[in-house]
Amino acid sequence: MPFRTRTAVSGVVLATAAVLPCSAAAAARPAAAPAPPGWSAAPAPGDGAAPGTPDRPYFYLEGAPGTVISDRLSLSNPTGHTVTVRLRGSTPGAWLTLASTEVKVPPRTRASVPFTVTVPRDAAPGERSGSLRATGGRGSGAGGRGAVPVHLRVTGAALSALSVENVSVGGRGGPGGRGERGGAAVIRYTLVNRGNTVLTPRLAVHADGLFGPVLRRATRTLPVALRPGQSVDLTEKWADPPGLDAADVRLVVTAGGGAHGSATATYTAVPWGVVAGPAVLLAAGGGGLVVLRRRRRGTGAGGVRGTKSAPETAGDARPSEGGRTDAAGQLASTGPGARS
Repeated sequence: MPFRTRTAVSGVVLATAAVLPCSAAAAARPAAAPAPPGWSAAPAPGDGAAPGTPDRPYFYLEGAPGTVISDRLSLSNPTGHTVTVRLRGSTPGAWLTLASTEVKVPPRTRASVPFTVTVPRDAAPGERSGSLRATGGRGSGAGGRGAVPVHLRVTGAALSALSVENVSVGGRGGPGGRGERGGAAVIRYTLVNRGNTVLTPRLAVHADGLFGPVLRRATRTLPVALRPGQSVDLTEKWADPPGLDAADVRLVVTAGGGAHGSATATYTAVPWGVVAGPAVLLAAGGGGLVVLRRRRRGTGAGGVRGTKSAPETAGDARPSEGGRTDAAGQLASTGPGARS
């Protein structure tokens, strides 16, 4: 019995001794390092930024029309292999130019990509939004940023102005200004943005005829947005224009910022019956007058050719001094002492 107890204790001691070296070896072995994150894109630190300045979450640029603004995009690659990144700019993409559209970033390095934003001379003051987009490349998983926002503020005084041009009113038969009774008319016009801000126009239409107002259309917002310098052709349907009238049609257009424009056109409605009736009567009267004159001429000519005004004589019967010729051609005395 004592032998068995000593044997069991010896087994426990040996087992413990075998486990302790294994635990010590495991404790001495260093833990595996976490996998480094993939590449990332962000705004580069600003020039003259103090150490410890937090990274910019987006680009914020500001400039007047006609200026060129420069900045830099930072691409970080903490991985152990080279990363190829393709870059492009979104709205306002036409204003943004990258120094390179494809960049190879070596392992555990950072690349800086310059770019410029050129503000057009006719750019309207206000805010613009866009982004720098980075795509492709190895290691673009965790920590990668596909797009960096770009906010641009165009400085300068805002000017809101617009004009109404080329106003005309036509009936169903065409743009001649004459409509048919009961037919619809169409008002055509052109809006032009003469300022440097985006405008949402509002339209009111009035028409006054010979006997008073014939159209009153309240102000309403048009479903268009006019950019600076943009023009657009529009139409306005007039469902029940007057059938017999001459009206002045006036368009008044307004927009935010005090923009105001107006123009007038003339609409003349004359039914075809009113025009054709007098013309037919005039033509009939003229034709009757011609016939009557011809008949009169024919009658006068026939009377001369068909009758004789006096019998023929052997000689000419001419009145002598102090006498006359009677119907029989004889010389009659006109005073005493006449010869027989």
